[in-house]
Amino acid sequence: MTSSTAVRTRRVSGAFIAAACAALVVTGCVSNEPRDEETAAAGPVTTTENDEPGDEVVIGFSAPAADHGWMGAITAAAEAEAEKYEDVELRVAEGTNDVNVQISQIEGFITDEVDAIVLLPFDGAALTEVALEAMEAGIPVINVDREFTSPFAARTTVLGDNYGMGVSAGTYICEQLGDNPDAVVAEIAGIDALPLTTDRSNGFKDALEDCGLDVDARVAADFTVAGGEEATANLLSAEPEIDAIWNHDDDQGIGVLAAIENAGRDEFFLVGGAGSSDMMEEIQSGDSVVQATVIYPSTQAADGVKLARLIAQNKTIGDLASIGVPRTVQLFAPVVTADNVEEYLPIGFDS
Repeated sequence: MTSSTAVRTRRVSGAFIAAACAALVVTGCVSNEPRDEETAAAGPVTTTENDEPGDEVVIGFSAPAADHGWMGAITAAAEAEAEKYEDVELRVAEGTNDVNVQISQIEGFITDEVDAIVLLPFDGAALTEVALEAMEAGIPVINVDREFTSPFAARTTVLGDNYGMGVSAGTYICEQLGDNPDAVVAEIAGIDALPLTTDRSNGFKDALEDCGLDVDARVAADFTVAGGEEATANLLSAEPEIDAIWNHDDDQGIGVLAAIENAGRDEFFLVGGAGSSDMMEEIQSGDSVVQATVIYPSTQAADGVKLARLIAQNKTIGDLASIGVPRTVQLFAPVVTADNVEEYLPIGFDS
């Protein structure tokens, strides 16, 4: 597949309003519709010398299919970010969960000699070789979310903090239940085969141990609404009394809430994961079991676009004393509660 068949080109123009470069914290799955581009790009904005127009930069962008809300928000935010710069042409490949198709897309970008590639791989290991090819061709690759297996396959890597998500969720639950050593804590994970799920669970377990709690019951779903509902129904059937639940993923959280409603249970509070607008609205309502959610930024690819532009133009991140763009940027995993939900709602994504 060449770029002519796999990529649609959009020349971006508009105001040069830009968010702070490497520390943006944005977003969070039932409909697959992300918030509109204006909302996806919302948040604190600053203008720096880096935002002044420079040499034109052509950036290739490839990500998996937008088959759930968080992934849809990833692409929407990347496109919205690129539109802020008149010197950026973003070539967006069609989202795909076929690694061979995604490899072909990157090969097309290499043939076209783009200035940089922002790549959220469906499978980091499977895309490592073609990313290495791009780097060897002199095209900097910005790896997003799912890491390659070689440190030489990317100029810069932008990551969420999966272990930190678990720590944030566990710390919050400790704050609520730490004086009750007999509290029953449950966990609804995502796909157990994924390293990110292991990281989230390990962070959660470690944080709970600090206040003398542990995970009393655990089930795994699959990041889908149906999977979340089934796993939660099984959990509630097996556990007659629960004090707190952490659900790894707000997209599957829609099914989690359906199962809770069907079971007529409300003796516990629930902490979500990712930061969807759906869960934030549940928090805001004040009459839901959802008491908090932990952000897993859907702005990672948007940050990747910003960094790709800086790298291609040989610029440095503002506010850093060091020259150049860092090799790794890991974003924060804050907890959203009723106290700060208004701040985070603009960066939420629709499940």
